[in-house]
Amino acid sequence: MNTTELQRIKQRYNIVGNSDGLNHALDVALQVAPTDLSVLIVGESGVGKEIIPRLIHDNSPRRREKYFAINCGSIPEGTIDSELFGHEKGSFTGAIGESEGYFGITDKGTIFLDEVGELPLATQARLLRVLETGEYIRVGGTKIMKTDVRIVAATNVNIRKAIREGRFREDLYYRLNTIPIQMPPLRDRGEDILLLFRLFAMKMAEKYRLPKISLTDEAKQLMLSYKWPGNVRQLKNITEQMSVLSPSREISGEILSHYIPHDPESTELAPITKGGNHSYENERELLYKILYELRGNVSNLRRDMSSLRKQIDEARGLNGATGFQTPIIAPTKPAMPGLQPSSLQPQPLDAEAELIEAEEEDGDLNLTSLGRQMVEKALRMANGNRKKAATALGISDRTLYRRIKQYGL
Repeated sequence: MNTTELQRIKQRYNIVGNSDGLNHALDVALQVAPTDLSVLIVGESGVGKEIIPRLIHDNSPRRREKYFAINCGSIPEGTIDSELFGHEKGSFTGAIGESEGYFGITDKGTIFLDEVGELPLATQARLLRVLETGEYIRVGGTKIMKTDVRIVAATNVNIRKAIREGRFREDLYYRLNTIPIQMPPLRDRGEDILLLFRLFAMKMAEKYRLPKISLTDEAKQLMLSYKWPGNVRQLKNITEQMSVLSPSREISGEILSHYIPHDPESTELAPITKGGNHSYENERELLYKILYELRGNVSNLRRDMSSLRKQIDEARGLNGATGFQTPIIAPTKPAMPGLQPSSLQPQPLDAEAELIEAEEEDGDLNLTSLGRQMVEKALRMANGNRKKAATALGISDRTLYRRIKQYGL
């Protein structure tokens, strides 16, 4: 692409800079625009990836059709399929009518999927089918729909790492990555940093009627040596801050250093093609781990409660014939070596009493007051006849005698 055409494109889209990486990205975008090939734009957050899909659409045969830019990371996982592919009436709560979805509305046009690496795996499978056949099914529907859309995607995460971790489909990556476009980070654009600073400073001066700020040679060197982890977005924010807050209109290195973060974490980069972790991946993985462990704890608690409820119900049913409601609480671990939950069943009749004794001796459960009340009630009903009382309690005479002696009855 010649220099004249390149400058025309930059003026039309307000693109500032002359670095080789930026010019190459624009050149590839213009070359691929007349085709229908899928494009994957790779670059760190804040480098201006959103300019490329607009440029591709405006210079393609689809330029008179609709263009939709969708941030995949901002749509909740539970509704993203409906947003993209539409839904049928009544397919879920709140679906009071039909919806075409973005792929239906944008038929013949271009869809820009920003942060495509954040798509759930199920949605990735649907998207792969659209890329391969142009077909999809609405949420809650059975009819196969057809669409003819140009897909341009962008990501700021390490897709290859996401593939290794099972968070992104490898086949979808190769379908999207037909034409890759790498947007360079600001720290690699050299003098473009100073050009962008002058642009942002001029816009602030015009918008708020302020004296325009400028940089000393020392401040320029600091600008060029800083790593800019937030890229163009961070440069714009710092320029706006200095335009409003700085009492001096000439920004020295000392003044600039007060606006640039000095903590080590602020200069940690998010490499895309050279390996390493994206700046948010560690936090995301930690959250996934916490949620997974929490789900396991909840499942174990639900299982234990279900088992406990079943044992209590069985115990009540077994004791119904004697007229007593004896709640039996099973310990989570056997109170005695070799004791299994099945030993709670009254076979032999003395098993229940032996279990209570073991639990009292082990300190797991304190059933002394409950056992005293049961023995007293049984003796009253049997008019003091120990044999009848032992039979009613489902224990042996020996155990009853031991209980009477223990409780001082």
